[in-house]
Order: sequence, then structure tokens, then C-alpha cells
Amino acid sequence: MADLRDIKEALALEPLSFLGLGVSVGDALAGLVALLVTWLLASMVRRGIRRYGARHPDANQATLYTFSRLLHYMILGFGALVALQVAGVPLSQFAVFTGAIGVGLGFGMQAIFSNFVSGLILLFDRSLKVGDFIELDKETRGVVKSIDIRSTLITTNDNIDVLVPNSEFVTKRLVNWTHGSLNRRIRIAFSVDLDVDKELVKKAALDAALQVPFTLASSGPKRPQLWLMGGEGSSMDYILAVWLTEAASRRNSAVRAAYLWELDSAFKRHGVVNALPRSEIRFSRASARSFEDTFEGQEAASVNDAKEEAQMAAEEAQSRM
Repeated sequence: MADLRDIKEALALEPLSFLGLGVSVGDALAGLVALLVTWLLASMVRRGIRRYGARHPDANQATLYTFSRLLHYMILGFGALVALQVAGVPLSQFAVFTGAIGVGLGFGMQAIFSNFVSGLILLFDRSLKVGDFIELDKETRGVVKSIDIRSTLITTNDNIDVLVPNSEFVTKRLVNWTHGSLNRRIRIAFSVDLDVDKELVKKAALDAALQVPFTLASSGPKRPQLWLMGGEGSSMDYILAVWLTEAASRRNSAVRAAYLWELDSAFKRHGVVNALPRSEIRFSRASARSFEDTFEGQEAASVNDAKEEAQMAAEEAQSRM
């Protein structure tokens, strides 16, 4: 009985009484249990929604993810309020903790709070969704895997995971390749010899585009097109514009390589000479002779200068003796 009495006395202690909060140890433990139960409930709900998405692949996965995250936050927030009530903390006295949180935000939690709010903005705004293919810079492209409290997980085509703070998606520029539509157009620039007939070039380029499985359509408004961009020197510049399928929207480098491969094969089949950019320096006989005379003159001047320096050094040595 004495042990039980000691336990009751320990649970009845109020360690935060100096702050004006009459919260006992037992009430605090009850609040923690309520918070733990709430967290388990939120996790079970998220897991159930994830299983539903796995069983129904035709469902909008981005919408399911957004709904699960928002519901998760709502359950945790409601659980926090319940835990405070169970712990016996009046909401009127909770202003003390609110002030402490405000001080913490002022001394180093600004980034965490900013990323949390930015994550909520992304979930509500839906300008960035799970499953989107985005480009942060020329070196970083990938699929959005998750939007968490602090950061967003992006997995590149090389299976590299990149964690980006949520605030960067709100304050900085980014390219979302799949925001409004899963289909996009790619432009392949190339040059051919000036003497090649442009109709032959068109036939070879369009034939190459139809050989690539990423081409969306062979006819209609989104059929492949060849644009003549002009000429410079001994070559003519063209652009092959192709609308891509959904599977190609997340494979930028591989898609471009596939079209370049087929273009080279089609050009060889049709006898089209591909003009590679080059830089040439040419000399006529007169310019070559002028260059040779100049070089010989510079060499003779260098020899004379060397002789004069040697003679001056000898005279200086004799004067010292």
C-alpha cells in the first residue's frame, strides 16, 4: 500500500506549477497516451488510403496522396487538442506555450515553419503533385515521390533521390513537364549538306520519327513536322518537331538520343549527307609565303637580339675585371 501511495503522490506532482499550469505528472502521461493513440490512428488511415490506391491503379494517385496527407494533419491536430484537454491544460493557459513557440520561430525555426506552410500550399494549390515530372535545373530532373512536412522527395531517372525544401517550389522558378498535359513536343535540330534536296530530307526525317515508339501520332494536328530554319555556309539547318507519348514525358535524354539514332539511320538509307559543324583555317600560297617570311624575320631578329645581349654581357664582365 505504501508503494501505491508513493506512485499516486508522484503522479500528483505538478512540475509546471511555477508557470501557472496545474498539470500533474499523471495528467501529462494521459495526454501523451492520447497523442500516441491519435498518431497510430493517423498512420492507419494513411496506410488504408495507400492500400486503396494500390488496389485501384486507375484512381487519381495524386489526389489520394493529397487527401491522405491533409487527413493525416487534421487527425494529428485534433489529437493534439484532445491530448491537451486530457492533460488538463486549459486552452486559455496554452498561450504561454504559444509564446514560447513564437520565440522559437524567431530564433531559428523560421525555415522549418516556412517549409511546413509551403508544403500545405503545394498540397492545396496542386501546382505540384505526386507523380509529376519536374525540372529544377539542367542537371536535376525527376518524378515527385512525396511532399512531406519539411521537404519534397524527387527521384531522378538514374534512381537518385533528391530532397528539396518545400519553400523553394513556392519562391523559385521550376518546370513541370506534366502539369497540364502528359503530352509534350520535342525539337531535334540538325544540319545537312546544302546540295541535298529538301524533299528528300523531309522524307528521311519523317520516316525516322515514325520509327521511334515515343511518337504520339502519324497524322492529324500532332503529327511529326520538319521545319526549315535557314542555311549558313555549306549546310542547311532543320528542326524535327515531334509530339511525344505519355511514356516519353519522363525520359528526356533517352528520347532525344532515340530520335538522333533513327535520324542517322534514315539519312544513311536515303543517302543524305549530314553536315557536322566544323572550323577550318585555310592558307593560300601568298599568305603561306607571307607567314613564312614573317616567321623567318622574327627568328632573325631574335638571333640578333641574343647576339647583342651576349656582347653586352661580355663587355660588362671585362669592365668588372
